[in-house]
Amino acid sequence: MHEYSIVQALLQQCEQHAEANSAEKVTKVVVKIGVLSGVEPHLLQTAFDTFKEETPVCANATLEIIHQKVVIHCHECQQEFTLEKHEYACPSCSGNSVKIIDGEDLLLMQLEME
Repeated sequence: MHEYSIVQALLQQCEQHAEANSAEKVTKVVVKIGVLSGVEPHLLQTAFDTFKEETPVCANATLEIIHQKVVIHCHECQQEFTLEKHEYACPSCSGNSVKIIDGEDLLLMQLEME
């Protein structure tokens, strides 16, 4: 389960940001998980809740997860669309010359620190 290693790296980032900002603790961690990232949000939450107590600065932090749908750019009609289904064709012109521009990543979006 790679969510555990992801959480360990995330907690290290939180520690580094807290230290760089002279914060004593992190109270909230906000991440954005793309549906194509390969990360299971509920497993990430479980891993975060399990390992945060091993990191004193994050021991009482909460994790907020933003679910990111797939966003594509159509090269034919030059428009962007958020896809509801995993059908990689332009909903406007039905073209299949598209580029995925969001929905593949796991990003640390925000930290709240004290």
